[in-house]
Amino acid sequence: MAGGTTVENPWPLRLLASKMQAHIARMPELWIEAQVVEYKPRPGTRTAFFVIRDIESDVSINVNAFPQTVESAGVAFDAGARVVMRVKPNFWETRGSLSLRAHEILIQGEGDLLAQIDQLRRALAAEGLFTEDRKKPLPFLPRSIGLICGRNAKAKEDVLANARLRWPSAQFVIREVAVQGVNCVAQVSAALVELDRKDDIDVIVITRGGGSVEDLLPFSDESLVRLAAAARTPLVSAIGHEEDAPLLDLVADYRASTPTDAARKIVPDAHELLGELSELSSRATSAVRSRLQRESDALNMLISRPVLAQPGAPFESQLERLETAVLRMRGAASSRVAAFNAELDSMEATLRAISPQATLERGYSILRAPDGTVVMDAGNVKKGDLLEAVMARGSLVAQVFGTNPIKPQAPSHDETPPTQEKSL
Repeated sequence: MAGGTTVENPWPLRLLASKMQAHIARMPELWIEAQVVEYKPRPGTRTAFFVIRDIESDVSINVNAFPQTVESAGVAFDAGARVVMRVKPNFWETRGSLSLRAHEILIQGEGDLLAQIDQLRRALAAEGLFTEDRKKPLPFLPRSIGLICGRNAKAKEDVLANARLRWPSAQFVIREVAVQGVNCVAQVSAALVELDRKDDIDVIVITRGGGSVEDLLPFSDESLVRLAAAARTPLVSAIGHEEDAPLLDLVADYRASTPTDAARKIVPDAHELLGELSELSSRATSAVRSRLQRESDALNMLISRPVLAQPGAPFESQLERLETAVLRMRGAASSRVAAFNAELDSMEATLRAISPQATLERGYSILRAPDGTVVMDAGNVKKGDLLEAVMARGSLVAQVFGTNPIKPQAPSHDETPPTQEKSL
């Protein structure tokens, strides 16, 4: 037996819901302490809705009240406010949900959680973790994209669909983690460390859809924020909607307003690039054609000038003068050569006429003493000497049988006839 039920005799769900509603309805009104984590005023409505959270534990519940009850709490009633409320628990049978009906609300002071987050924000800002100069530029076209998101989350599909719409071959390494609750910080941190170590991942996106302040609290956790600041891979934060601002947004290299905005930032638009390339190609082609046309026009203008129409005309008179000068030079050179040849012939004839050989040809001979000296004076030989007679053709040896030297002329005019000796 299990509370009067068996396998054969189970309760219908409606019976269980009815009994739960009856049990909770018997509960009295209670004073509770909590913190408002989400509140969005809706003017004109008959009921105000907000969410409260336990001061110390991760426990939250929906609350509804008359607008007048909320207004009576004062202007300080907002997300982050610490309150004490008189409430009555309600159980909705049709939805199976538990909520509280607030009948009185007292503000206890500014919310501790939001105050702590603001204090942490100021401390991290003082360290320079939010400055623009430390943020890394996103790659133009990443080889691979790390994506940290919720399991089967719409934010994941938004990023994938929009990124691949812009760049169909975009590659993703996806890590699905808890994106709210007590396990969120640990799982997001582990995924970030893992993806940051991969060399082929050029950018990491952390994303989740919108949610309450409580849902987004893990993304303001100090350990996660510092881990994101230390990552070597460029980081894109796409947490919640544009009005949400967890600390992870401030430390990320790029803060995307939505998951769709993140997809548009991490990859270029292929269609836009093709259009730009086509336009650049058209501009380049047009520029080249214009340049060619200008150069062609300039060349045609040059060709049309008279000096280029008959390019040889200015040189014809010079060519005639050059030809005349060449003819003159050739004539002068021929005359000089002829005169030079005639002079050479004359010199050759003179040399032949005065040469020893020519003298010998005329019947003369040259007498040489035994020592080879030429005998030029009869006084230099004596009777009996042998002499060599060199003739035009050949030579012979002769013996002196007598000499007839020519004596020097005496100072007086008396001359003694010389003694003659015959020589054979």
